[in-house]
Amino acid sequence: MASFPEFLNGSSLHDPESKVPLPRAGFIMLSVLMAFFSITAVMLNSTVIVVTLRHKQLRQPLNFALVNLAVADLGITLTGSLPSVVTNAMGYYIMGRVGCVMEGFCVALFGITSLCTVALIAVERLFVVCKPLGTIKFQTKHAAGGVALSWLWSLIWNMPPLFGWGSYQLEGVGTSCGPDWQSRDLKNMSYIICYFSLCFAVPFAIIVVSYSWLLYTLRQVAKVGGGAAARAEARVGWMVVMMVLAFLVSWLPYATLALTIIFKPDVELDALVKVVSIYMAKSSTVYNPMIYIYMNKQFRKYAVPLLLCGKDPWPSEDDETEAQTTVSQMINKVSPE
Repeated sequence: MASFPEFLNGSSLHDPESKVPLPRAGFIMLSVLMAFFSITAVMLNSTVIVVTLRHKQLRQPLNFALVNLAVADLGITLTGSLPSVVTNAMGYYIMGRVGCVMEGFCVALFGITSLCTVALIAVERLFVVCKPLGTIKFQTKHAAGGVALSWLWSLIWNMPPLFGWGSYQLEGVGTSCGPDWQSRDLKNMSYIICYFSLCFAVPFAIIVVSYSWLLYTLRQVAKVGGGAAARAEARVGWMVVMMVLAFLVSWLPYATLALTIIFKPDVELDALVKVVSIYMAKSSTVYNPMIYIYMNKQFRKYAVPLLLCGKDPWPSEDDETEAQTTVSQMINKVSPE
């Protein structure tokens, strides 16, 4: 019998005699739910990519990260969400060990890239509004470098399980694959702790610091400028709340589940708890484009008519541009010489 590479060895194959974690109706409900999320995510993220290719106005450096987010989220959907529709409908994982490793790697690669891109968007907004580097302008090379870094960082931390440091195994109710949170092997535990720290905690810290700095600066601007600047502060404040909440809703349950299993390996968790945590992370592929892109009037101007066959329920508004201009002008008044 032929031997397999180490990263393909494992028990991530369906065992007919193993205990079924959910009743048949539960698997069907998961399949239907993931079908809804998958179709919606494909439509929203594909629309973002299409309108960017069709309209030169959208191909600006500040939009590179938004398009990258759409590409990463589309990747999660195609390699993770859509396959889970089939596996949940079957009630068990049907793609074998090789399929499990491929799915786990691809979903993790796209997922961490998406997460890093969210942090990148926060840094870019800080860079543009607060000008921490003085008069240096945000250019194409900065945007392209940030996008490349998000993919490189994700690749660096998702490759090790393919070479023996960590592994990809079945997760949740056994119908999808991801990093192995449950193994007590020292190499695996060290990988998971590094993975959590550098691929979740660090991006979250960047988001919190960047948006806190941004809100503080806008608060100072509003005190000086009033009017449009105050409206801009309120609008950005609302967006920041939405973004941080979206991040926490997407990833905090999954990270909490992983850490709980790592530090309390004997804990008994209900199958529903595992399922909710995993699929909440995957559902970010739907509300990421809603928050980051369809609340962006520049993208919405082209994306919504495409989705609604030419109809646009939101007429063009110029107040945001006016407010941003006012903020840019007032930044110099509140910044130290």
